[in-house]
Amino acid sequence: MQVLVSPFSKGFLAQTLIGLKARVQHAFKVEPEGQPLSPEDLALLERVAAAVVERGMATPAILFLESVGPMNFLGSQALHFFTPLLEVVFPQRDVERVALLLERRDTLSRLVAMIESVAGASGSAGRS
Repeated sequence: MQVLVSPFSKGFLAQTLIGLKARVQHAFKVEPEGQPLSPEDLALLERVAAAVVERGMATPAILFLESVGPMNFLGSQALHFFTPLLEVVFPQRDVERVALLLERRDTLSRLVAMIESVAGASGSAGRS
């Protein structure tokens, strides 16, 4: 025989809250910082850094990346949304990889460091 619990009883409310907590427990979970990137991800970031420095946009890019750093996850979701449009210009695999990279909190700081190192290396090579 099954015992029915009234929708307004204390037990029903407790069960509902426990179930809700279990379902949304990982809703806002992000990966911890410092996780190693795959070689493909590192190569993609290095290509972006080299392209930025090659075009002489290192300083504006660094300022932009530092200013939008707290919103990188929002940017990743926008990339997921606009992937059908962006794949006309860029390979879908690269757009998806960038979107997944932006979901990580430390990606922008790594990209800034790569841009700075490439700009420093190209600047010192130009002075010699």
